[in-house]
Amino acid sequence: MGSAAVLAATLATPMRAAPLVVCMAEDNPPLSYQVKGQPRGLDVRLASAAAQALGRELVVLPFETGYEKESSLTHEVNALLSSGLCEAVSGFPLLASDLGPATRATSRTPDTPGAKRKRERPFIPLGTLVASRAYLSATLGVVQRSGAAPLDRLGDLGERRLGVVSGTLAGSVAMTWRNGQLRPGLVSLTQREDGLAELAQAAPASGNRRFDALFVPLALFDGWQLQHPGSPLVAANFRRNLGINLGFVTLEAAAVVRSALDRSIQQALADGSLARWAAEEGVSWTAPVAPEVSRGISMADLAAD
Repeated sequence: MGSAAVLAATLATPMRAAPLVVCMAEDNPPLSYQVKGQPRGLDVRLASAAAQALGRELVVLPFETGYEKESSLTHEVNALLSSGLCEAVSGFPLLASDLGPATRATSRTPDTPGAKRKRERPFIPLGTLVASRAYLSATLGVVQRSGAAPLDRLGDLGERRLGVVSGTLAGSVAMTWRNGQLRPGLVSLTQREDGLAELAQAAPASGNRRFDALFVPLALFDGWQLQHPGSPLVAANFRRNLGINLGFVTLEAAAVVRSALDRSIQQALADGSLARWAAEEGVSWTAPVAPEVSRGISMADLAAD
């Protein structure tokens, strides 16, 4: 085939768009996680819708979110985007303090499949983070055993003892609710204890449990339930919204990708797909609250009824 024929054949062949690579926390069920090497979760549903709107294949790049003293999740997410490893990151808390220009010049990327050892990775110059529309609101809830008395508000606890993990937002809310009204019935757990596993166990021979219900982020309970199907635990009707939403985040220049994410989230909110996807993925979903980007939680917010 002559050069002219090769050129004509090349021009006649449609160019395939590059995949849309979205970074997601590797172990954050039911929002993002891996099952037999395949990405699952609500974040994947939304990213897939955006990729389809762009006419691109979705590729999920999982990353580790473990705590590192010399870095922060915000800086590592920024490094993922600024290095070009991905064009968007899911499950990002929409806090004003974490968006906009980076508060430091450089950061290393977190662990990803195939990455070099941490100390061998270069420091990446960081860019400006911009959020997508929010797709859910972070919420606390009371978890209890199936068949327990209904609980539509914290006052319905009555004589039941409520377990809280010390040093958490749930613990602060419970301690300050109505000027400490719940304190006599609170049971403090350490960060190392698995309160959900303890609550799910059969009652001890004495018949007295250490606590009768547990106050936790519903996302934590959702992830635990995925790993313990058929457990006797359920989330009560009561929910305490924290006023912090989750969304995707991109670099400022990625306006096309961000627009596709915004449209996909807005459409899924409007037609009920988002609530349906959440139910199918095992997410205790709460619609985003205004403002979509929060300035954080104050002590007054924690103590509010």
